[in-house]
Amino acid sequence: MAWTDERVETLKKLWTEGLSASQIAQKLGGVTRNAVIGKVHRLGLSGRATPSRPVRRPAKPAQRVKRAPARPAAQTAQPERETAPKPVPVEAQKLPSGEYATVLTLNNHICKWPIGDPDDSEFRFCGRKAGQGSPYCEAHQQMAYQPAKKRRRKTPDADSLLNSLASRRAS
Repeated sequence: MAWTDERVETLKKLWTEGLSASQIAQKLGGVTRNAVIGKVHRLGLSGRATPSRPVRRPAKPAQRVKRAPARPAAQTAQPERETAPKPVPVEAQKLPSGEYATVLTLNNHICKWPIGDPDDSEFRFCGRKAGQGSPYCEAHQQMAYQPAKKRRRKTPDADSLLNSLASRRAS
């Protein structure tokens, strides 16, 4: 395809009107978007009347989701959860040798809970007696192993909303 004077003038006119290279290529026919871009650069065309933007369609109004009737307050009330008191931080205990536990003195019977900043000279490990089958003493076990919270059950409203969203995505 050769760029005739007529096609070049059409290209210039469409470019200044703000059409995209793809739109111009479609109107001219027989050229690609890249060919239009290349010709625009070779011609030195720069400014446009308005930047090309895709046509925005108005958003569809949201469909109403049918809700289940409200439950009586007695059924919706959540039982109060008991929270265990937070354990008091345990300071390091000296070993029988009179020194604190270090990486070199740790064994299976010593609590391996780190205390302090590893870059600090005061860094040490707890040093208390570790629980059976655990690397930590009883106090540090409570800090390390906290029970997982129970998951809330989805309400029927939430299930229907999720199902409607999934069906919208599928279509």
